[in-house]
Amino acid sequence: MLKRRTVPTWLRTGFYWFLAFEFFVGFATKFWPGETFFGPAYSEKFADWGFDPNMRYLVGAMELVCAILLVVPRRQSRFLGAAGLVLLLTGAVTTHVIDDAPVYEEVSAPLHLVIMLCVAAVNWPADPHELIRWRSAPALHKRSTSPAPQRS
Repeated sequence: MLKRRTVPTWLRTGFYWFLAFEFFVGFATKFWPGETFFGPAYSEKFADWGFDPNMRYLVGAMELVCAILLVVPRRQSRFLGAAGLVLLLTGAVTTHVIDDAPVYEEVSAPLHLVIMLCVAAVNWPADPHELIRWRSAPALHKRSTSPAPQRS
């Protein structure tokens, strides 16, 4: 019998926390009013890209929510976080390619997009109803099949 190889839980958890930290840094820099270690303030960058400078708050908030979802130890939340970041990163990749951004931005955004696609694929729910059903199925079944109290 072949033994199935799996990634240790501590390594998977560490990977999700590392990704969440990266997007938390992205959130923090979007809300930072001045220059960041990535260059000029994001209010200036968004204006240069042709967006409302205040849109950086929406993008930063989405990064924060998705980063939190990545570290919640449930497949549903990790899938939703990764899927949200796929949407966000698709816009980032498009913006950086059209804008002719520096090389690190043109490499970083597509790389993170591919990583998030992989994370979403790994956490893809077997049944789409799992995304809205947060309690485990056996607990729901156990509760619904318990006998009703009898009256005397």
